[in-house]
Amino acid sequence: MTASGPFDTVEREVGAGAPGAAVIWLHGLGADANDFVPVVPMLGLDDGPGVRFVFPNAPVRPVTINGGMPMRAWFDIRELGGRDLAEQGIRASAAALDALVERERQRGIESSRIVLAGFSQGGVIALHAGLRHPRPLAGIIALSTFFALADALPGEASEANRAIPIFMAHGHHDAMIPAARAIESRNRLLAAGYRVDWHDYSMGHEVCIEEINAIGAWLRERLA
Repeated sequence: MTASGPFDTVEREVGAGAPGAAVIWLHGLGADANDFVPVVPMLGLDDGPGVRFVFPNAPVRPVTINGGMPMRAWFDIRELGGRDLAEQGIRASAAALDALVERERQRGIESSRIVLAGFSQGGVIALHAGLRHPRPLAGIIALSTFFALADALPGEASEANRAIPIFMAHGHHDAMIPAARAIESRNRLLAAGYRVDWHDYSMGHEVCIEEINAIGAWLRERLA
């Protein structure tokens, strides 16, 4: 189903009974809210407690690396690899993600039962928002992505999420975000004291079935 109201989202529910947990999953550059919907039935959550998956659409905006062409993007990218970042866009999208967390709380799901997930650009926002969110969250899934605005984190990190579990996965052959960039991000998170469950696969800028199976196992552990 597609949610009504101020949020442009697609939703799916799995498991038994009313949802007692939620996963808010952000797509990558140029994709849309439907991109990861087909993954939901592959996660092995049907026999567990109810989980609501919320897939928001990024706003349409010009993207510099694509010649200024308008497309769905969480923030502008000025150079390949994401070194030159539009900080204002990152912070605005993180605030929108915070608002979606609050909506799930108003629908009866505790923040500690909410996972933030994202692929590529979406993973940037999931990491940025999750590490700063004022209430404890269930975890962060960061796929084929990197840790942005890392230098600002010491003054902005939320004490409520100092122990938040982080699932990170990346492809050895990723031409969009090189694996070295993701490993650098992982190491900075570890150095800052965060728990990172790291996975790497022989793939490009994409997801694979082994990764989906690992995500499902990780979610079952977090949301049991």
